[in-house]
Amino acid sequence: MQRIDFLKLSSLGFLGLYSCGISKSMNTNQRLALQIYTIRDAVSQNLEKAFEKIASLGYKDVEIYGYDGNFFGKNKNEFQTILNNTGLKVISSHHRTGITDKDEGTLLKNWKNTLDDLNYIGAKYAVCSYLPEAERTLETYRKLPEVLENAGEISTQNGIQLAYHNHDFEFLKMDDQKNFYDFILENTSPDLVKMELDLYWITKAGFDPLAYFEKHPGRFPLWHVKDMQRETKNFAEIGNGIIDFKRVFEAREKAGLKYWFVEQDSSERDIFDSISMSKKYIESNSFFFN
Repeated sequence: MQRIDFLKLSSLGFLGLYSCGISKSMNTNQRLALQIYTIRDAVSQNLEKAFEKIASLGYKDVEIYGYDGNFFGKNKNEFQTILNNTGLKVISSHHRTGITDKDEGTLLKNWKNTLDDLNYIGAKYAVCSYLPEAERTLETYRKLPEVLENAGEISTQNGIQLAYHNHDFEFLKMDDQKNFYDFILENTSPDLVKMELDLYWITKAGFDPLAYFEKHPGRFPLWHVKDMQRETKNFAEIGNGIIDFKRVFEAREKAGLKYWFVEQDSSERDIFDSISMSKKYIESNSFFFN
């Protein structure tokens, strides 16, 4: 097609029809990520087949969990081979504090070695994922900012960003003035310790994500996106529950969102059917990151 003909088509409004195939191919750059805990049963049976399955459903990126010196029982070379074979990329990895857990892969035990392995597989974030019940004490919360700061500094020095992932118990009152989540936010560096906001758990706790985006702009580069049933408060496929994701995603720039992960802790149907349903809702609303 000569340039003059191309310009004529553009002026007549036909460019959209002419470029339909191009725009469709451009959509392949849109990323969709999954927290692997969602398919933990399949992972325990056959890691590579589980990864092949989610890749076939259109998920390109993952957040992993359970590192203990190995990745799901695989050394870093074996795990990287599986990632290469399935075309998946690791964005983030979940880890415990190590305050009560003494295993490898925690923030307090050989953290530099963990970061070396995360760098090897290309991860960008390491996330403090969960406080076991033994750590949900006033004493632990008071020293948690220091633990996070120290791990965050080592992480930054090694090219990885540390973040903290919430459940609902962080929103319990620490005293008459603030809850534990606010205490963590206010006593850690916004540069060293980012937040991975779980939209289900903050909603279940009765708090508004947008209020936190306004108070701490740019602090929430990671989200867990999952929905909640109205009556039971159980987990639901994205779009099948009561969370207003359109409202939340409109505030993504204020939050500082970079990556987000589909997660569903449990399901009343086959979990792969559930994440397929979530994907359809995401596609219909263009809730992608590029």
